[in-house]
Amino acid sequence: MASHPPARCCTLGTLHEGEPKGKIIKIDNTIEAYVATPAEKTARKDVGILYLPDVISIWQNSKLMADSFAERGYLTVVIDLFNGDPVSLNPPKGFDFGKWLAHGSSGDNPHTKETIDPIVVKAIQALREMGVKHIGAVGYCFGAKVRLLATPSPPPSLRGSSKKSAMLTATESWQYVVRHYKDGIEVGYAAHPSFVDEDELAAITGPFAISAAETDSIFPADKRHKSEEILAKTGQPYQINLFSATEHGFAVRGDLSKKQQKFAKEQAFLQAVTWFDTYLG
Repeated sequence: MASHPPARCCTLGTLHEGEPKGKIIKIDNTIEAYVATPAEKTARKDVGILYLPDVISIWQNSKLMADSFAERGYLTVVIDLFNGDPVSLNPPKGFDFGKWLAHGSSGDNPHTKETIDPIVVKAIQALREMGVKHIGAVGYCFGAKVRLLATPSPPPSLRGSSKKSAMLTATESWQYVVRHYKDGIEVGYAAHPSFVDEDELAAITGPFAISAAETDSIFPADKRHKSEEILAKTGQPYQINLFSATEHGFAVRGDLSKKQQKFAKEQAFLQAVTWFDTYLG
């Protein structure tokens, strides 16, 4: 496995200041999405970005990130992958992540491949209907898994526990990226990914970039180095940037009052934009 499954660090961070400029729509009359539209004079023709968010889903920070992509000319759609059941920012320590993944907060709303796959496909179709011919995808944490993942084993802390089966059920949802390259995703970018499976990473069919944190128990140095080895063999353009003084989640939930975190968050965004400017369309 090229990364570990998500954990509580996937929910921690800070709320960023700003006024979102986009709008909320419904895809297929059921799936909530946030659409950030570029100004006509700066809009890039025929291209768009599917934003696959962290487990907090469509919220202040993801909206502001989408607006930033739109300011760079990209029509951007943030899709709710969780059927209206996001995790709150900074949940209590007792929050059962594995149970939420497998069953949802209500017990009957799982966040597995059977529920998330159709959402991603419908989002791609919606972008097509908006006139987008070339689709890039950005994934943050859980959303990053929507770009590269298969069925990893649970981390050692979950092995032999009651959470093991729940985590295994949820991790199957990671085959999204490779699967959805065939559905129209051409270029990918991930920040502090989770659920990355080696076989899925080896099977990518388009350019792929990663922003990684210096301190990250989910995507630690050994997993990052293994990812480098795998990507080098794919024949596809790839890039992995490592940012000092950062932790898992920095690219979307970092503390902007801290100079190094602010720099890393901004540079990770520029990495993504430059990647799409170069390879998308």
